[in-house]
Amino acid sequence: MWDASKCNLCGDCLVKCRYVDYDKDRAVAEIKLLMEGKDADILSKCTTCIACNDYCPTGADPSNLIFRMQEKIGTCPIAVVGKPALEALAKALEGQGDPRQLIPGDPDKPALSLDSFQFEQFPEGTFDSQLFRGMTVIRGGEYMSLAGCVHMGGESFVQRYGQGVIDKLASLGKDIVYLHNEGFVLADVKAKEYGFNVPFKYMHLFEYLRNYLRDHKNNITKLGKKVAYQANCATRWIPEHDAFLNEIFELVGVERPSRQYERFNAVCCTAPIINTNRELAIDIQKKNFEDAIECGADALITSCPVCDRVLRRPSSQFGLPKIFITDLCRIALGEKSWPEGSR
Repeated sequence: MWDASKCNLCGDCLVKCRYVDYDKDRAVAEIKLLMEGKDADILSKCTTCIACNDYCPTGADPSNLIFRMQEKIGTCPIAVVGKPALEALAKALEGQGDPRQLIPGDPDKPALSLDSFQFEQFPEGTFDSQLFRGMTVIRGGEYMSLAGCVHMGGESFVQRYGQGVIDKLASLGKDIVYLHNEGFVLADVKAKEYGFNVPFKYMHLFEYLRNYLRDHKNNITKLGKKVAYQANCATRWIPEHDAFLNEIFELVGVERPSRQYERFNAVCCTAPIINTNRELAIDIQKKNFEDAIECGADALITSCPVCDRVLRRPSSQFGLPKIFITDLCRIALGEKSWPEGSR
C-alpha cells in the first residue's frame, strides 16, 4: 500500500522503468503530480507490471499510488479497456453472475482455489492429476483474487471485496491451496495491508508442489532439460516464493539458466497492454523469447493462465514450447510427455 512518508522523491521507481524514458527530474515531477491527486503521463504509459516496487529503495509502494490514480483519473488506456471487464467482475463478486463451481473432495484434504479462472483455462487433465487427487476444487466469480484488478484499472476492488472473498473461502471449512499467485497475494499480502481476517490456513501452489514432489521422489524421472521461467506480475509482491520454484526445478531435474529477463529484471507477459499498445507488447514478447532461447532453454515455464494464453502466439512463432508449472511436474511424474517437436 502506498506510504507517502517513505517516499524520498529519489525518482528511482520511474527512472528504472523499462517502459518510459524519464530522467530523475521528470520522474520526481511525475510522482509529485500523483501525490497531489493530479493526472500524469505515467498513468498512460504504465503497464501495471509492479516492477517499480522493486526499484523503490524505501518500500513506499509506488505501484499502488499509480494504480489508485489510474482508477481515479479513468482515462488511461488500461482503465478504459478494462472497464467492461470490471463491471462484469463486480456483478460476479456480488453474486449476480459466474456462479461458483465445486468438485467435492476428501474431507481431510485441502481445497484448491482457482480464483475465478475457468477449469478449461488450465491444461487438460490438471484436475485429474495425482498432484491434486482427493482435493476439493473450487472456482467462481465470488472467489476472484482481486489483486489482478489493477491490470484493468480496478485497484479499489481489493478493499471493496477482499474480506467477502476470504469469507467465501472460509465457509468451505478447509485449508486453501491457491493455484494462482494473485489469490495467495490477497490472503498473504493484501489482507495484512487492509486488516482482513483470514481464518484458515493457506499455501502457495509452489510450496504445495514442492512438498508433493519431495514426498514422492521415487515416482520422479529427472527431465534433464533447461527451462526459463515467465514470472507473472504478482510475484513482485511475494519474491520469497521464488525459492520454492527453484526447489521444484531441482526435484524434477531441470536447470534454470541465468538470463537477462528474470527475477528483478523480469518482463511482463504483456496481457495488460496487448489491446492498448500491441506494437510494444509484441516487442516485449520478442525480446523475452529471444532471451530465453539465447540462454539455451528448452521451454518457457508459466504459472498463470493469463500469461499462458497470451504467450501462445510467440511460443509458436519462436518454436519454444511453454509448459504450465503443474504440467512440468506431471511430465516428471510420468503423466505426460515432453512436448513433441520441441527444442
